[in-house]
Amino acid sequence: MKVLDLQCAQLHVFEGWFGSEEDYLAQHRQGQLSCPICGETQVEKKLSAPRLNLKRSQAADVAAPQAESAAPQTEAPSVADLSPAQLQAAYMHVVREMLRQTEDVGERFAQEARAIHAGEADDRPIRGQTSPEQAQELAEEGISVIALPVPEFAKQTLQ
Repeated sequence: MKVLDLQCAQLHVFEGWFGSEEDYLAQHRQGQLSCPICGETQVEKKLSAPRLNLKRSQAADVAAPQAESAAPQTEAPSVADLSPAQLQAAYMHVVREMLRQTEDVGERFAQEARAIHAGEADDRPIRGQTSPEQAQELAEEGISVIALPVPEFAKQTLQ
């Protein structure tokens, strides 16, 4: 397995996993690569350090001697300490978790949020689309709303 650092025309950096260099080149020639952040299809390989992807048992054998002397985990880094690539990865993780844990009610978002708030519908996490005016009205009614832009490609399962 080859893990390559890729970068789109919008300068988003992300990883691509390929069976071989030939697999990467074939997918690149056929325009099958796209940025998981913005969907851009103009993607280039960046210089990167090679990485070994070992099977779990091999990885455990390699890591075992270090495990005994490993220092205890420290606090998670603050946002200011993260690189742009790490921030992008964290954002995409949050977006995917939000998509996984919520029900998409689409254009009915405002109506469904009001029904849940009034106890007329089952209390559950929902997501959908609403206008800024409708979001403001919901907030004024005491209904918490968070605007989170989600690119269309992020709503699809990654291959």
